[in-house]
Amino acid sequence: MNARAPQLDFTQPPRNVLLIVTRRIGDVLLATPVVRSLKRAWPGTKIDMLVFAGTEGFVAANREVSRVLTVPERPALGRHLKLAARIARRYDLALSLVPGDRPTLYAFVAGKQRAGLLVPTAKERWKQRLLNAWVPFDNDDTHTVRMHLALLDTIGIAPVAEVVPAWTREDEAHVQALLAPLGRTPYAVIHPYPKFRYKMWTQQGWGDIARWLKDRGVRVVLTGGPDAAEREYVAAIAGQAPDALNLAGVLSLGGVACVVSRAAVFVGPDTAITHAAAALGVPTVALFGPSDPVKWGPWPAGHDVHANPWQLKGSQASAKVRLVQGAGPCVPCRNEGCDKHVESSSDCLTNMSSLTVIAALSEVLSAPNTKN
Repeated sequence: MNARAPQLDFTQPPRNVLLIVTRRIGDVLLATPVVRSLKRAWPGTKIDMLVFAGTEGFVAANREVSRVLTVPERPALGRHLKLAARIARRYDLALSLVPGDRPTLYAFVAGKQRAGLLVPTAKERWKQRLLNAWVPFDNDDTHTVRMHLALLDTIGIAPVAEVVPAWTREDEAHVQALLAPLGRTPYAVIHPYPKFRYKMWTQQGWGDIARWLKDRGVRVVLTGGPDAAEREYVAAIAGQAPDALNLAGVLSLGGVACVVSRAAVFVGPDTAITHAAAALGVPTVALFGPSDPVKWGPWPAGHDVHANPWQLKGSQASAKVRLVQGAGPCVPCRNEGCDKHVESSSDCLTNMSSLTVIAALSEVLSAPNTKN
């Protein structure tokens, strides 16, 4: 995965860098190793990020990021022009971590020097003329963290494979108050609701997990976002586990990460919070169905940048993370559910047995390095 254009020359560190990650929340979180790598190499350089509005939750409090710029996912022309005027040639270096048209154009507008990920096909060749250097985008055999870090080849920066969820002091104080009733009792975080239905397990399964944890003397903390459907879903699970602490809708994204950081164990589907749990070194059980674990499996804390942490097929373990994959010859299909749209269900997940997930939880809880 070497650059396909001459390496950019930064004998002197750039004054500022714009990092463009206009995709989902998980993509933004998995771009934080690039931020850390840049700050390790160039501690005096200011690093800004350009992300879609609503995806900045994990990086808004990141002290290595000077400023987070946001743009709507589908902005009107006037908003595009306003953003272009705001960033035009304001940065010594612009890096696009998304091989799409818009992020490449943003890099072209913003950076005096520019590098990006590009799909190496004839159809996409026009974008090469907008960049000073580029790296071929591999959508099949390279984990997203490693793919992002490959862009550092263009500027000669050593990669630091550390995913960094961040939260504010206010988040921490809020979490401290909410968790006070638990005292020193170990707790498990269940984050059951993904953004899209095709990544969902079952309410009954989550209830089984909550009751099993209670029987082991582990309190259950349920987390989720403020959306009404998500809060209703989590409340239904809380109804199956009356002593569970339901924090759905009362915390920021950073606050949820702070709660997770103190947990004895975490369990959830393929979500950004599951990525955060793995990155924080919390024993983690991740439920995967149609998603490709090679590309999207949670990046375990301390994992070597030179190797993918996950294989394509099968339930597997890496460091403190257990990835439980649904069964079936089609798994992972890489589609958005059995009907191939985000609101369809995935049989490989809905048919997943609670006993399978409990076995993975039992394994991580009994491991000698489990957090207390």
